[in-house]
Amino acid sequence: MQELSASQVNIDDPFWTPRLLTNARVAIFHQWQQLESTHCIDNFRLVVHEKEGFREGWFFADSDAYKWLDAAARIYASWPDDNIKAIMDDLIALLTRVQMADGYIYTYNQIHFPGERWGNLMIEHELYCHGHLIEAVVSYAQATGASTALNIAIKAADLLVQEFMSASPDKTSGHEEIEIALLRLYEISGQASYMELAGKFLERRGRVHPFLPLIYSQNARVARRSEFVRQQHEAYLSAHPEHAPFQLPPDNYARKTSNSKLRWTISALSGKFFQQHAPIRRQTIPVGHSVRFGYLETAIAMLSRLNGDRTLLPSLEKAWERMVTRRMYVTGGIGSLPEIEGFGHDYELDPELAYNETCAALSSLFWNWEMTLFSGYAQYSDLFEWQLYNAAAVGMGLDGDDYLYNNPLLCRGGITRRPWFRVPCCPSNLSRTWASLGKYVYSFDDKNLWVNQYIGNSAIINDGKWPVRLVSSLPWEGKVSLHLDPEMPSEFTLHLRIPSWAAKINMAINGLLSTPPIESTQDGIGTASGYDPRQACYMSISRTWSSGDTIDLKFEMSITLRRASPHVRGHKRKVALTRGPLVYCLESLDNPGLDIFTAQIDAGSLQAESSPALLGGIWTLSGKTTKGQPFVAIPYHLWANRGESRMNVWLNMG
Repeated sequence: MQELSASQVNIDDPFWTPRLLTNARVAIFHQWQQLESTHCIDNFRLVVHEKEGFREGWFFADSDAYKWLDAAARIYASWPDDNIKAIMDDLIALLTRVQMADGYIYTYNQIHFPGERWGNLMIEHELYCHGHLIEAVVSYAQATGASTALNIAIKAADLLVQEFMSASPDKTSGHEEIEIALLRLYEISGQASYMELAGKFLERRGRVHPFLPLIYSQNARVARRSEFVRQQHEAYLSAHPEHAPFQLPPDNYARKTSNSKLRWTISALSGKFFQQHAPIRRQTIPVGHSVRFGYLETAIAMLSRLNGDRTLLPSLEKAWERMVTRRMYVTGGIGSLPEIEGFGHDYELDPELAYNETCAALSSLFWNWEMTLFSGYAQYSDLFEWQLYNAAAVGMGLDGDDYLYNNPLLCRGGITRRPWFRVPCCPSNLSRTWASLGKYVYSFDDKNLWVNQYIGNSAIINDGKWPVRLVSSLPWEGKVSLHLDPEMPSEFTLHLRIPSWAAKINMAINGLLSTPPIESTQDGIGTASGYDPRQACYMSISRTWSSGDTIDLKFEMSITLRRASPHVRGHKRKVALTRGPLVYCLESLDNPGLDIFTAQIDAGSLQAESSPALLGGIWTLSGKTTKGQPFVAIPYHLWANRGESRMNVWLNMG
């Protein structure tokens, strides 16, 4: 399959257009203000002596600036804005001044440890930062046409090729990302060494034995370096009493168990936390930090698609199957352990402990898209949709200036949306994903057109041969219309994804009812969460299409009561309410006087209704408890938009 760029798909959708405009007009500027106020951008200015002060933030803080640039560039590609362009241009110019002659750029070392490089790759994220730099510059060059800016990415990548092409297995990144970046740069440059190095980084994983001495020695060095920086900071503050002490925003709240730190330690020392416990072809079980895992799988799938190495595919398929059937929440969220920020054991899916980092959902979106392109199976685009509307969409508030980092399925208090975080990786990651939404709608080749997502848009596909327009009422109603307008009659096969959540489908071609055969990929094993994307399939229609042809779809939007596997503790006689692609929850603000954690719902009383005055206009689910108390459920992705509250997804059945 081939993909379109996001700018080739003009999204015009009642649900998504307002969110994308908020992203482009509010969120991206809010994030820049936060980067300035937390001195992230000043760190670069300090390197070239354009600012006085002390470097602030984590050693990997550079990556936050790069992700903002990546998001801004992707937004600019579809919504050009002079203000965004001016900030981007200034940042690109600053990076050009900061980058060293050989391509190196990492402000933590440049300021505190000049001359030191690549010493603590498992922990200090040097390669991770260089990866986000490369991705950001690629996006900037594509959006603005300023190809000279690519020199920043090329210099950085060429340095990595020189330093790491023949390196030992211990010289791999503890946080995957550089592999994706090198493959993106390869796609636009054609420079084979970038793809080769990405492949070497991937193939070297899990080949350091034993791993414990490596991570122990790096931890010791990181501790010594951190103490040196702390002492420098104290000395600077003592010599500059006028300099206000800097404090990172507070950590995000997450409920933890008494053995959380022990489990993190075991995961880290074994290499599982970093996906360094086994070579990639033997990594068939999702383990460790869930964002890192998702980025790893994305990179492996990209490499397999680009170089045709199908020996990489079995491990990807097995890991995906294990995740979906045993290690994923009903929202599509991944990462059940707070301290690890990652995977627990099979069926370990406590709704209150659930970490489900927003970035983890995004990493899974990226992975599922690559699997869609490579395999053509509907299960991957179905999971993409489910995670998009639930596990990912929950991360950004309606106003675009507050966010959630971790996303449990039960909250008794303490979790609120915040304007920024101690580790602010999620906001700009969300923004760059939203800005790229158009690229995920279609895929194609010369004889086939796949409709993967039902988001309203217009696009011109296959070198202008197939103009299309899609009108969608999702996620509130199930009506979709696809209008084809080829310049001349064209014979190709149209593949329409039939969502796993659609119990019944009606279809008409040019007003005539039609029911082509549907083949499901469902194998009947079942899942831990009650949601099974393997029930999705593509409905394929082969014919000669002419200008004015219209396909109308009507997906049944019934309320579904999803039940967790009996292997999941604490879920007996509990259900999660879903309708269409949305998971619903009870939020305390809508249910005063009701104990949302103990109330038993009467399933027979459930009904869906439009609530235009609530949260910008939504569809709610309403019903009664077995004691006759009314309740209202809202889409999970919208909770916490009205201040601190309590929330529950898994409800007791009467």
